[in-house]
Amino acid sequence: MLGVERIDHGVQAARDAALIERLAAERIPLTVCPLSNLRLRVIDDLAAHPLLRLLDAGVLVTVNSDDPAYFGGYVGDNYAAVRDALGLTDAQLAQLARNGIEASWASEPRKHELLAAVDRWESDAP
Repeated sequence: MLGVERIDHGVQAARDAALIERLAAERIPLTVCPLSNLRLRVIDDLAAHPLLRLLDAGVLVTVNSDDPAYFGGYVGDNYAAVRDALGLTDAQLAQLARNGIEASWASEPRKHELLAAVDRWESDAP
């Protein structure tokens, strides 16, 4: 065990295949803030963001905002930006939302309620 509950801004984990495997196996969330990553020049282009690679590897990666007034976007803006830059499908967006719910400190009843809302959204998506 790594002995952590979550890793904030964990995009550099994508550089290490063994760490990616461990994060996925232990279901340790990475709270990623794509627009902040772009503004801070962690990445040069959102199309190069490792979010999709982490998601495909089974990492419990989540999309978040980081000081929206400074970094240019609330959580919805971050979702829209990575959707457009990475060509994410509705199923991938739904998985990111589920990951965020799973990684949250919400009560179990609230998590079930939110997961059901994501399921409804996904089933209604065109």
